[in-house]
Amino acid sequence: MSSFVEATASAQDHCEAMAAHCPDLADRYGALADLLQKKLYHQLTVAVLDFVSTPAATHRTAPDGTSSYLALYDKVVLAVDKKLNQLTLARIAAAVAEGLAATDGDAARTVLEGLLEKRARLGPSAALYAEAKLALLGLTLLGGGSVAADGSGSGSGSDDAAKKVLAATKEVLDRNGAVLAETAADATSESAVVRGAHYEAAMVYHRMVGPPEDYYRDAVQYLRYASLDSLSEEEKVGLATDLSMAALTGEGVYNFGEVVGHPILACLRGTPNAWLIELMEASAAGDVGGFRSISERHAAEIAAQPALTGRAQMVQEKITLLAMVGMIFDRPSSERTLAYADIAARIDLPVDQVELVVMRALSLGLIKGSMDQVDGTVDVTWVMPRVLDGPQLRALGERFGQWAVKVSKTKDYMSESIVA
Repeated sequence: MSSFVEATASAQDHCEAMAAHCPDLADRYGALADLLQKKLYHQLTVAVLDFVSTPAATHRTAPDGTSSYLALYDKVVLAVDKKLNQLTLARIAAAVAEGLAATDGDAARTVLEGLLEKRARLGPSAALYAEAKLALLGLTLLGGGSVAADGSGSGSGSDDAAKKVLAATKEVLDRNGAVLAETAADATSESAVVRGAHYEAAMVYHRMVGPPEDYYRDAVQYLRYASLDSLSEEEKVGLATDLSMAALTGEGVYNFGEVVGHPILACLRGTPNAWLIELMEASAAGDVGGFRSISERHAAEIAAQPALTGRAQMVQEKITLLAMVGMIFDRPSSERTLAYADIAARIDLPVDQVELVVMRALSLGLIKGSMDQVDGTVDVTWVMPRVLDGPQLRALGERFGQWAVKVSKTKDYMSESIVA
């Protein structure tokens, strides 16, 4: 009898033993044993992944006292791992490690490190996924809030140990980020799974060490590939809160439409942080008066957020710039010579401060154009693209309609002139 046949038989025996040990899961373990016997390895990988992805319902202790998930991985999955889809194998290993992390961090790391020892066989997608999950595990074991913005660690282990974990994580993220950047993003489920894992690790890393603008960009990318259904309500609220704070305080973040238009923001409704929805919507619209009103109504909540109070001046400048950009964007391209007085009214500042605001917008690349200090006007030739909401899309549609009418009239005029 070959070693593979013996391993498969042993795996079936384990499933049958666990079915007897956990009567409420007898059907699940029996199904796995049946798939092993029939050599239906694709169905087996799907069934095992579903099994270990629901720890609250299926996690038990094996007869020898070990985690039932670890026993399933060691005695069943690894017995036939060469026959399995390697990315799904990596996902199973990550789920098992996640289930172990709360009680045995070393065992959790061993699962993923052992898998990565087979990197040559895994292939690039599975290896990138496993590396991202191992990096995320390291950050999780440190504790999400245990590392300050300067990278110094506290909480789990010494400062030196924390710094080593962070340095190793950065190396992995930089290397894998470069690999992913070389491959155009596509809509395949495999690409989404790998990229989602990478950006989740990058997001958690930058939440711990900063800066907020890097966290914002990684979190937005994570939301492109992740399913909100996979997150708990607590995780959704935490992500929405952190993302809103990063959008408001992140340097160079001037397009809030990606967050305001995403379902994640709605997760704050009915929570103590629901005021962030109003603040984000007012910011995205460049509504200076609305932003000020919301800030006054929720002064106590804002005061309790160091991220906002510590960068209050930057946030105020950002809202002012967004108000001006919004004003320009709302105008037809043929009507983008703006008087300082009109800008002052929109951004709620004295006229003598408008020039500084315009210069700041020009230096940041939010607009392009030229200023006429004598006439007190600015001629805008380009404005920063932005994510549009429903009303803005309808307004843009109307503009296209008006433009089409003008083109048609010009065509008719030129035709008549040529004939004449």
